[in-house]
Amino acid sequence: MLFDRTVPRSLVHRAAVSEVFLTDLCVTGENTFQVGAQWPRAHSFYSPATLPRHDPMLFAESLRQATLVLAHQVFDVPMDWKFLSHEKSYQISEGALVLGDRPADILFAVTTREVKRRGGTVSSMITDFDCYRDGERVGSASVRWSCVSPAAYRRLRGGRDVPPPVTGVLPAAVTPQSVGRLSERDVVLSAGADGHSWQVRVDRDHPVLFDHPVDHVPGMVLMEAGRQAAKLVHGRTDLLPVGCRFSFERYVELDTPVVVTALPVRSEVPGALGVEAVFDQDGRRVARGHLDMLVCG
Repeated sequence: MLFDRTVPRSLVHRAAVSEVFLTDLCVTGENTFQVGAQWPRAHSFYSPATLPRHDPMLFAESLRQATLVLAHQVFDVPMDWKFLSHEKSYQISEGALVLGDRPADILFAVTTREVKRRGGTVSSMITDFDCYRDGERVGSASVRWSCVSPAAYRRLRGGRDVPPPVTGVLPAAVTPQSVGRLSERDVVLSAGADGHSWQVRVDRDHPVLFDHPVDHVPGMVLMEAGRQAAKLVHGRTDLLPVGCRFSFERYVELDTPVVVTALPVRSEVPGALGVEAVFDQDGRRVARGHLDMLVCG
C-alpha cells in the first residue's frame, strides 16, 4: 500500500488537492479491497482546536472518499453520476487518534455486499471497513450508498438539481469556544432558544465543507452540526466523536432553515457521553444521528 501521493481529486469529488486524503487502492478479491489514506497532523478544519488528537471526522470524510474511489475505479460508475449516502456509521479507538511525529498512514480493509445493478451499472451497495494504523485494527465502519445517472438525478430532485443563489446573511453563530472551535467561520450552529435546538449555519463559502458548488447540504455538514450540538448539550469541549451512526432520509435543501435537536442519551462506549440528534426542515425529518463523545484530556 502506497502513501506517497494522493489519488486524483476528481475520483473523490474534490476541487482542492489539499482535501484529498486517499493515497492508494488495491483489489484483493472478488469483493475485497484495500484503500490507503493519510491523515495530516493538522488540518484547516478537521482538527480539534483544544485537543492534541486527529479528528475522528477525518475518518468519516475518508469513508466518503473511499466509496467514491471504489465506485469509479472498480465498479466503473461514470464520473458524472450522482451519489446518495443513506447510512454511515463508524467506531474508532482513542489510540488511533494520537498525534505522532508524522502524519498517520491508515489502511482500510474493505468488503462490499448487497451490490445491486441497474442496466449493467452498479446502483447501490453496502461498503464495510476495518481500519488499521501501524498494523493494529483501530476501528470499523459501514456505508450504505446508491448512485444514479444525471437524468435520473434531475427527475429525483424535481428541478432542484441546480444550486439556488445565495441570499441573506448567515444567522449569528454560537460562541466558537463553546463548540471547540477557534473561528466563527467553522461554527455550523446558530444560537438556540432552549439549549437543545439550533439552526444549522450553512456557509456555502466555507472552503472545506463546501469545497465546490452543490445543490444540497452535504452529509458532512450535518455530521459536524451533530458533533457541535453534542458539545453544547453536555457543556464541554473536550469530547471527540469516536462513534457515529447517521441516517440521511431526505435531501437537505440550501435555501430553507434546517434545525438540529440534540438530547443526551446513554452511550455504550466506556467513558463516552451519548447524544441523539435529529434534523428537521420544513416540518419534515431529514436526518438523524447518534454520537458517542469520548472525554479526552
